[in-house]
Amino acid sequence: MKMSKSVYYYTPLPKDDSEIEKALQEKAEERSEEGFWKAYERLRDEGKPWNHKRVHRVYKTLGLPLRRKAKKRLPARIKEPLEVPIELNHTWSMDFVTDVLENKRRFRAFNVIDDYNREALHIEVDFSLTSNRIVWVLNHLVNKRGKPSRIRMDNGPEFVAKITAVWSEMQEIEFKYIQPGKPTQNAFVERFNGSFRRGVLNKYIFEHIDQVREQTEIWMQDYNHKRPHNSLGGKSPIKYAEENSHGASPMRIKNNNFIEILDN
Repeated sequence: MKMSKSVYYYTPLPKDDSEIEKALQEKAEERSEEGFWKAYERLRDEGKPWNHKRVHRVYKTLGLPLRRKAKKRLPARIKEPLEVPIELNHTWSMDFVTDVLENKRRFRAFNVIDDYNREALHIEVDFSLTSNRIVWVLNHLVNKRGKPSRIRMDNGPEFVAKITAVWSEMQEIEFKYIQPGKPTQNAFVERFNGSFRRGVLNKYIFEHIDQVREQTEIWMQDYNHKRPHNSLGGKSPIKYAEENSHGASPMRIKNNNFIEILDN
């Protein structure tokens, strides 16, 4: 094999990598967001003489390499004209709104409205709103009001999660996803989000989340029962629904003037 005897009989000496392991673990604890090369360069700046190949071997043995998050490719979304449903409980829209308390802790509000009369069906407020919580809220609304034919939403991770997709199939409710970066395709709930932010989130400084929930409930009662909406002929959502149990054919709304039409 044309191999020298020294190579054949060579036995590598055992290497003590404990010092390298300790140094790498310290760097991982101090800078968990940094990868191998940042850690290696920091060690070189500290005067460590170790070769990068040896350090990388120990780095991999310790299981320290950062995990890369694979991007999920969204399926193609179809642009559809925004239509006013012809009956109550036909189409719901839902979205999230984010704000902070006085101590800068972030919280979220999950808003669900009926597109027919712009009624606020539910506003769930909490620090964390996972897909499981979204399904719980939707189940609550379905038990209370019955099933809608469709629900319109954006492509948020809570809405595209597997559990929500399974729920829509079980309930036989169609999920209508808007195109990414096109909030005007979900204009009804976007307009509602603005009203909710002006009426509650931007109006008060909240010390704890219970204050947000309490004021949200007060605002919802006024919004649904008393607040006049220009798009509903100056009527509140509840009064409009009582007086218009059967509407005309769906009204198609153009994106370039939806703010004027939906000014409720």
